[in-house]
Amino acid sequence: MKVGEFVLVHLVNPKEKFWGILKDRDSSGITVRGLSLEGFEGWLHEIARRETVTVLPSTVFFPLHRVERIFMDETAGDFVSFADRFKRTVGEDARYYLTPMPDPLDG
Repeated sequence: MKVGEFVLVHLVNPKEKFWGILKDRDSSGITVRGLSLEGFEGWLHEIARRETVTVLPSTVFFPLHRVERIFMDETAGDFVSFADRFKRTVGEDARYYLTPMPDPLDG
């Protein structure tokens, strides 16, 4: 998997699923910009309805000992990827909503 691609990460200790953009990977672990799958539906619907977003993506490092599997977020057959579901529902690429906004006071 390449940096910049949408991924679904299955984690252990505790068991968790995380979706987002792969930002970095090395022998110590992976960094993903996204959110827990538990919050995906709420996030998607808040954005689609143009409501105040209460579920916010974050950039998270997962040490390799927690990573059970990493899947590419791909549409295959009847299964629609999370990124494609977002685009169909909102009408825009999820990358725009996952990218942190720069702080105008920085720099």
